[in-house]
Amino acid sequence: MGRRRERGGVASMSEDLLANIVRRLPATSFAAAACVCTSWRRACSQILSRPKLASALSLNPSAPIALQEVVDKVLSEPIFPHFAIVYAGLGFDLAVVLQYISRKLGARTPVIVTRDAGVIGMDAATNEVKEVELEDESEDNEIHIDIARGIVLTVGFVPGLKVDCIPLVRPAKEPAMVDKFIMDIREYSTSISGCASPVGLIMFGDESADIKCFVEKLDIAMPVETAIVGDERGNFLYRSANNLRNVHGSQKCHDDAVALVFAKERNSTPGVGEIRFHVALSDGVSVVGPTYKAVSVRARDDVTWLTAKREGQAEILDGESILNEIYGEMNNRIEFPEYYIRVTKRRKHAIGAEKAKLITSLSFHLVRGGDEEYLYVDGAGIKTGDCFQFYYANPAAALTSRNDVTASLRSLNLGCNSKSCYQVAGAASNAGKSEVFGGLLFACCGRRLFFFGRPNVDTSPFVENFPGAPLAGIYCGGEIGRCSMRPEEQGSQGESSTRCCCHVYSTVYLVMSYTPARPGATTLRG
Repeated sequence: MGRRRERGGVASMSEDLLANIVRRLPATSFAAAACVCTSWRRACSQILSRPKLASALSLNPSAPIALQEVVDKVLSEPIFPHFAIVYAGLGFDLAVVLQYISRKLGARTPVIVTRDAGVIGMDAATNEVKEVELEDESEDNEIHIDIARGIVLTVGFVPGLKVDCIPLVRPAKEPAMVDKFIMDIREYSTSISGCASPVGLIMFGDESADIKCFVEKLDIAMPVETAIVGDERGNFLYRSANNLRNVHGSQKCHDDAVALVFAKERNSTPGVGEIRFHVALSDGVSVVGPTYKAVSVRARDDVTWLTAKREGQAEILDGESILNEIYGEMNNRIEFPEYYIRVTKRRKHAIGAEKAKLITSLSFHLVRGGDEEYLYVDGAGIKTGDCFQFYYANPAAALTSRNDVTASLRSLNLGCNSKSCYQVAGAASNAGKSEVFGGLLFACCGRRLFFFGRPNVDTSPFVENFPGAPLAGIYCGGEIGRCSMRPEEQGSQGESSTRCCCHVYSTVYLVMSYTPARPGATTLRG
């Protein structure tokens, strides 16, 4: 009798009924159900066979309640967490957030918790996309940080990919170990896929480190197929699935950056399709004035002092003379413009024992001012003979570029919203059709409400093209986005390989798409 009752209970439950039950479970219960037996595991795998990005924003003024709200929302539906990214407001203790998220998602889930100038996300209660500035300014212009000011949790399930955090370590009183960082990424990707090139990297840099030159070297080391995006300067904590990499907080070293590395699995589950990363850039600066060539260059305390001359002329100009020329060129087009110089650098780079390559790259440096001796700009790495031009932040240019991104995302012609991305595998209507299942956005902290005069300008290209698809973002102190030069900016002497990875007044879009395996396919195409 006992055996008959067992067969008449769980064991005899129809596959449709079983799928209907487990589909309604929250993430924690769903994960437990997958461990019950083979039939339950099979049902769970069918329900969650396609990639998924779950994301939520809470604006609750209480940090503990806000943290609980985003966790409850993200884990309210089935998901296996392969990675998590948290964008936190000023009222959150990053260490507390990291510990809490790690406990909820499990020790094997890589997690990055970061903070910069603001957050972007989908409200946990309304699913409305909101842009949130971290500063809470009163009428007396005082900044209050005694409230949470928003937190965004994003959890990803990416079948066919493996994900982990890899840090860029700087030992005490020594330079950052950039070559080791690159080799660690290559070795991790090789161990997973047999190929040294990952599908994509999401980087977060420390506010105390200038990582432009590190990103340039990473760009050289990785093929163009590898997507690279991120936040150049902020505050972050992380936890890798590999405990040997969890060196953050050590007195012997400092983490200048951390990368979330996505590598394609060599032997993935049969029938798994292909995940792709698409990167788009909306820039917001315009060129002004002639091209200059640096004559004398001095670097001190992360500031470069330089003199220069107009290209093709012999007269050496001091900082005041250069700025007066630029002011004249501007002719009051913008009342209080913010200036940058964009430097063209030709350098030899080598990774480890590899043969050095001559690479042309571009780097933006904020202009601090000038006097009768020098022009002063932020950052280092400029050399005598480098050419540069001035750029200024331009809302009109940003809007035009934003419209180009909208058209570019539309040209993906993926034609789906988030609902179709969560259908059970085997839906014939979508067989072989690409789907967008989410996106991340990295926007300059200068491109907020006061820059455009209205909200939601930078989120609209994604929201309009992929309504309902999860979107999360952060306002950055420097945007990382790997892209080639636009055709109109390329020269005729080999400049087509010129690249710029670190941007100013821009917004970088990372769009994640999925193409199901064709009927009869048994392995992930590598």
